[in-house]
Amino acid sequence: MLINCVAYHQGKKLADISIEDISIWVQKPECFVWVALRDATHAELQQMQEEFGLHELAVEDARNGHQRPKMEEYGGIVFIVMQLLEIQQEQEQVQVGEVAIFVGTNFVLSVRNNSQQNFLGVRGRCEREPHLLQHGSSFVCYALMDAVVDRYFPLLDAIETELDDIESRIFERNAGRGNIERLYALKHRATTMRHAVSPLLEVTGKLHGGRVPVVFSGTQEYFRDVHDHLMRINSTIDSIRETIATAIQVNLSMVTIEESETTKKLAAWAAIFAVSTALAGIWGMNFENMPELKWEYGYPAALFIIFSAASVLYWRFRRIGWL
Repeated sequence: MLINCVAYHQGKKLADISIEDISIWVQKPECFVWVALRDATHAELQQMQEEFGLHELAVEDARNGHQRPKMEEYGGIVFIVMQLLEIQQEQEQVQVGEVAIFVGTNFVLSVRNNSQQNFLGVRGRCEREPHLLQHGSSFVCYALMDAVVDRYFPLLDAIETELDDIESRIFERNAGRGNIERLYALKHRATTMRHAVSPLLEVTGKLHGGRVPVVFSGTQEYFRDVHDHLMRINSTIDSIRETIATAIQVNLSMVTIEESETTKKLAAWAAIFAVSTALAGIWGMNFENMPELKWEYGYPAALFIIFSAASVLYWRFRRIGWL
């Protein structure tokens, strides 16, 4: 579906144009065209391929989706894929979408798939800064990439907040299984983010310093800023993964300790009842020559001895912390 198709001249918006007029505008000097598509159909991508002269392999990747973040060059056109991440509140899972960007010297085409996020704010920001937008398609690519990376931060903050909550509950009794389930869910989110961020670090590294595509030669410092943000996010993700691994080990240790405490209690009560059972078994043998069988105070004495033995054991186990 077509979202926008706009022509710009020296950083200022000229007009919304039709798809059929794209090939006319891209031939004009100091003009560039910015087109945005969402969940594009085969026919729409085919038309864009014809208007911009896109490589068929890049168009196929944009059509099929499920691509690893990457950057590829096809002649003078650069093809970049990034992943869009958003939390599904109902399922507490991370939904992964994609945005594919085609960047030429005088055009930018973005194709967004499987995501509810939009880039209307990015276009508005660029149009409010014509002195930057006059850098052309490379600055638009930076603005899109910067918006994608900035949207990783709230997800990262949500993971850190939930991890802090789990850590505060990790020493609560009978919370072992629930904590482990939440920790593994967080680990899955962090891994999903890592898969989106780590390859993008390589992409931004190719857009500043050393040899960069010609279209990005005047905007390297902007992509250095994006690279720094990604480094920060990647470092935080690594820290979160280490913390989660430690929390899982601590939680498993707490479960083991709780099980050990339960085993001690069971063993203590078993010992108390074992002594009482042994004494009752001895006096229950009913041999003829057992003098206490016919003693007037034999029964209360036996009960007193059994109770006393059980009380001594109970006191002893309480003292060593088994009960």
